[in-house]
Amino acid sequence: MDAPRDDHRLAENRNGNSCDEAEGRLSKWPRPHPAPISAAEIAAEFSHNDPAVARVNNGSFGCCPASVLAAQLRWQRLFLRHPDEFYFSSLQPSLTRSRSLVLELINAAHLDEVSLVDNATTAAAIIFQHVAWSFIEGAFNAGDAVVMLHYANGAVKRSIHAYVARARGHVVEVPLPFPLSSPDEVVAEFRRTLGLCRARGRRVRLAVIDHITSMPCVVIPVKELTRICREEGVDQVFVDGAHSIGNVEVDVQDIGADFYTSDLHKWLFCPPSVAFLHTRGSSAATPRLHHPVVSHEYGNGLQLESGWIGNRDYTPQLVVPAVVEFVERFEGGLEGIRRKNHEKVVEMGKMLTESWGTLLGCPPEMSCSMIMVGLPGCLGVSSEIDAMKLRALLRDEFKIEVPVHYQSPPKDGEAAGATDKSGAMVTSYARISYQVYNVEDDYCRLRDAVHKLVRDGFNCIQSRSLHAIMPFNEVVLSSTTSDLFHP
Repeated sequence: MDAPRDDHRLAENRNGNSCDEAEGRLSKWPRPHPAPISAAEIAAEFSHNDPAVARVNNGSFGCCPASVLAAQLRWQRLFLRHPDEFYFSSLQPSLTRSRSLVLELINAAHLDEVSLVDNATTAAAIIFQHVAWSFIEGAFNAGDAVVMLHYANGAVKRSIHAYVARARGHVVEVPLPFPLSSPDEVVAEFRRTLGLCRARGRRVRLAVIDHITSMPCVVIPVKELTRICREEGVDQVFVDGAHSIGNVEVDVQDIGADFYTSDLHKWLFCPPSVAFLHTRGSSAATPRLHHPVVSHEYGNGLQLESGWIGNRDYTPQLVVPAVVEFVERFEGGLEGIRRKNHEKVVEMGKMLTESWGTLLGCPPEMSCSMIMVGLPGCLGVSSEIDAMKLRALLRDEFKIEVPVHYQSPPKDGEAAGATDKSGAMVTSYARISYQVYNVEDDYCRLRDAVHKLVRDGFNCIQSRSLHAIMPFNEVVLSSTTSDLFHP
């Protein structure tokens, strides 16, 4: 069933679907709206966003429209009104409804391949837990490898080390250049790394491939890399697509990975937090996958295990029908949203590079609804800490929210790094996002703020201390810069 009405009479909900849905007689998609959503209606849907902030960082935490938040509130009230009825009658059929819609969105073959979990980090823990137990129980040999990209999400990197390295697995990182000029550079480095593993006698048990790397942000040719893994004898492939659904096309059958996850709250308008985990039906590992939070459904299949991990708020998983209704209000539906967001972020990225005299971090075809924009070298970003300083300064002084990436200068023997129009080395990039609520003024504010910093002679090396401009808890204490928080 979809979100109930506030009066709790489920004869008909806001999508126009009747309570027959609970018995399985439901339409696949909510009824389409007669006219595309207007700019005024979009603004109303996101009126809860802070109007003072130029929010060009949808990528980190996503966004949720008011109509979906209202649907979530109705579910929450239904649970609070009669928890037992909700648990025994409504929860599982409604989760199945959401999973069915996700199946359609990602072109999965079977419903039992789709589980709903809290986020992509949880999905990664499910996969890495299985790998760790395979080492512990002797199915894998000590020293067998797990391969991941150097630009993998920091939480995923830590999870791999927490589960796999502690179980005596060997962790291998694929070095990736940045800026990038072609997907061929990614493919070449990936092939080279797998070749080195083979030459050193390491069997690769799992390859972890980002569909869209977080920081720096690049769309990875996952289908091609998955094919290479099959050629090279890699046991299994896990695609971390945290940023993918709602951002790029996701066709899990076409990609062909064993496991695929993506957050629904980043680019698909769900409230935080919910993600799907797709496990390919032919995967021998599927029956041995378990949710890391063990509850009453343990051993009954990952879909049921994930559908009940104790008393908690499941409403982010239940509002997928309301989300589908929302995206269908746009011309072209989800594909139309993706296409426009991509076109606009490229347009805004080019506007910024032309104004600042810098460059994009990758060609437009390797970007999505996010793109990396070089910042002027005179800002003096020389570390991840400096990048966080600059990000905090833009937030606190200019009310602009945008992640900043530090790119270390090339080492001896490496290709020369990128420079700006003044000849200074470009060592930092802004990761800008474009979502349906954004307007051009958001990016003009970022443009003008950076120009002001340059005019004022701002330089990270000479700036005030980190803790004077940023709360201490925004930095993850670590001896390695790659562990700083970049969702």
